[in-house]
Amino acid sequence: MSDEVRTERDSLGEVLVPTDALYGAQTQRAVENFPISGRGIGRPMVRALGIVKGAAARTNGELGHLDPEVARAIAEAADEVASGRWDGHFPVDVFQTGSGTSSNMNANEVIAALARRALGDGGAAVHPNDHVNFGQSSNDVFPTAIHVAGRLALEESVLPALEALRGALEAKAEAFDGIVKSGRTHLMDATPVRLGQEFGGYAAQVAKGIDRVRAASEELAELALGGTATGTGINTDPKFASWAIARISEATGLRFREAENHFEAQGARDALVAAHGALNTVAVSLMKIADDIRWLASGPTSGLREIRLPAVQPGSSIMPGKVNPVLSEALMMVAARVAGNQTTLTVGGGRGNFELNVMMPVMADAFLESATLLARGANAFRERCVEGIEADEARARELLELNPAIATALNLKIGYDRATEVAKRAAAEGRSVRAVVLEMGLLDETELDRALDVRGMTEPGLPGGGGG
Repeated sequence: MSDEVRTERDSLGEVLVPTDALYGAQTQRAVENFPISGRGIGRPMVRALGIVKGAAARTNGELGHLDPEVARAIAEAADEVASGRWDGHFPVDVFQTGSGTSSNMNANEVIAALARRALGDGGAAVHPNDHVNFGQSSNDVFPTAIHVAGRLALEESVLPALEALRGALEAKAEAFDGIVKSGRTHLMDATPVRLGQEFGGYAAQVAKGIDRVRAASEELAELALGGTATGTGINTDPKFASWAIARISEATGLRFREAENHFEAQGARDALVAAHGALNTVAVSLMKIADDIRWLASGPTSGLREIRLPAVQPGSSIMPGKVNPVLSEALMMVAARVAGNQTTLTVGGGRGNFELNVMMPVMADAFLESATLLARGANAFRERCVEGIEADEARARELLELNPAIATALNLKIGYDRATEVAKRAAAEGRSVRAVVLEMGLLDETELDRALDVRGMTEPGLPGGGGG
C-alpha cells in the first residue's frame, strides 16, 4: 500500500487510510487494533465472502431492494473479490473481533469501492452497509462464509487427495500380496501376515476416512444466512435466505440449504467442530500409516528393512550416504498440527455465548489450515513416497524364518506348552522353529511342512488345511 493517506470517516470519527486502499475506515481501524499475527483470513475465506456477497446482491436486486444497476455493480465486484484479484486489500488479522465483523466490513468496503468505480461519477454512491450488506449481518454472513469455504476445501482438495492416496495404497496391496512376512503386535513378533494385507489395511483406513470427510462436508451444508443479528432475521426479506443460498449453490456446484434453526446456526459452531473431527480422525490414520511405513523401512542394516522407500534427499549433514523417511516425518507433523487445531476448534466451539459464537475467525483459520495441510501432505506422501515403495522379499523371508511366533501354528499338534518351549528355545538360540521341532523329534517333516505353511497362516482356518 502507498505511504500516502486519505481521510475516511465512520461512526467513531476520522481515520487515515492508505490512498490506494480499496477498503475504508472500519477496515483500517481493525488493522490498527489487531497487530497480532500478521496473517489475514486467507484466500479460501475471501473467496467465500465474495461468493456470499455476490449471491446477496443479485438476490436483493431481484427482490427489488437494490437498484438494478447498483445490484449488478456490487455483484460483479463481489465476483472479482471471489476470483482473488483483490486479495491484497484484505489485511485484517485472523485474531480480531470474534464475530468476524472486521472481515465482513472489509469485504463490504472493498466491494463498495469497486462498485462505485464501475458505476462512475454519474452512478449511485454505493454504501458498504446500506447496499453491500443489505439484509445481512456479520453474524450470519461470516458463519455462512466459513461453511462455504470449509466445504469447498473438503470437496476440492481433501477428498481428491485422499482418493488418490487410497488408490496408491491399494495398488501396493495388490503388488505385495504374495510376500509373506512377520506380523507384529506390541512391536514384537507375531504370526505371519502378507505385506499386501498390511497395505490393504492402510488403504481401508483411508477409504473410511473418505467416508467420514464426505459426511463432514454434509455437516457444513446448512448456512446461517438470513438470521442477521441474533437469528431472528430482522431487516431482511423472508425470501432472501433461500434465494441467496440457491445462488451460492449454483456458484459453488455444491448443494447448500438454509439452517433449520438460525439460533443454533449462529449461537453454536457444532457443525464445524464435528466436521473438523473427521479431519482429525484422518490425521490419526495418516499418522499411523506414515509411522508404520517409516518403521518397515528402518535400517538399512539394523532395522526391519522389509520395504525400501524412494531416496528423495540426503538425510544427514555429517553421515555420508544416510537417507531418511522424510515424507513420513512430514506427514506425521501435519497430523500433529491437525490434532492441535482440533483443540482450537473444541475450545472455540464452546464459546457460543447466548446468540453468537465469538471465536469464529480462529476456528475458520484452524479448520482451513487442517484441510490444506492434509490435502497437500497426503499428495506429497503419495507422490514422493508411497508410489515408489519397493518390497524386500528376501529380507521379509529371512525375518519370518527366525520368528518364534510361527510356533503358534503348532498348538493343535503338540499343545500350547510344548509350542511355548519350542518358541523360547528358537528365540534364545537364534534358530528357526522348524529346526528346533525336528531336533526335538516332535513332528516328522511331512507333518511339520503342513503345520508350518506360512502362507496358510495368513488366512482364516486351522493349520494343516483344516476348515475355519
